[in-house]
Amino acid sequence: MTTDPASLKIVAIHAHPDDIEIQCAGTLLLLKQLGCSVSVATMTPGDKGSDELSSDEIAAVRRQEAAAAAEKMGAAYTCLEFRDLAIVFDNDSRRRVAEYLRREQPDIVLTAPPVDYMCDHEITSRLVRDACFNAAVPNYRTHQWDPAPPCSAIPHLYYVDAVEGIDHFGQRHPVDFVVDISAVLEQRLELLACHASQREWLQRQHGIDEYLLASRRWAEQRGQEAGFAAGEGFRQYKGHPHPTDNLLGNLLGIQ
Repeated sequence: MTTDPASLKIVAIHAHPDDIEIQCAGTLLLLKQLGCSVSVATMTPGDKGSDELSSDEIAAVRRQEAAAAAEKMGAAYTCLEFRDLAIVFDNDSRRRVAEYLRREQPDIVLTAPPVDYMCDHEITSRLVRDACFNAAVPNYRTHQWDPAPPCSAIPHLYYVDAVEGIDHFGQRHPVDFVVDISAVLEQRLELLACHASQREWLQRQHGIDEYLLASRRWAEQRGQEAGFAAGEGFRQYKGHPHPTDNLLGNLLGIQ
């Protein structure tokens, strides 16, 4: 595979609007600077994230916020139109995610970790892993009216950090490497600030009024563990027959 950044396609898929900005937007900004093409997708439009607006109304708001953040990054945005708290691992879901990957033809995929604080994240992780494999199988049918051709190869697959870097039991979530995002941390926070409705929802639902501060704090903590001012952690999926060379790390100068 070529390592010319300008020829590489990066896809980040996470569950909800703002998950990508919290977990891996710094790395995506660095990849854009190298010349990579970047697309981002959310499984849902954040349709449960309000106690004032209806599901359809808040979904419309949050799609716009996600699209605005992607535009600032220089990325294309897609919502796969699952629904909050209702992402399930079934054949329809598997086909939908595989079809998206076939349309994007990625070289690298970033997604949610297998273990995280909520089910939507964990099922997203399973569906994306499954799609990376299935999308490259010619006889796997997605049942779309205008199906995209199969992927030419299984992409490199990486899991982002768990929220706050911990598992279900409060233990530190392991990572293979940390990307130094010190130079783009402020830009990452600008992308996260596009999600104003989510900040308002967290204030009401969880009593959290430090949306941007919490994101900064965790990036600084993960970065300092690796000797950086700020960082984002990743683990690479290396199960057979996925590629095992660290293409993401190589692009970013990580040994």
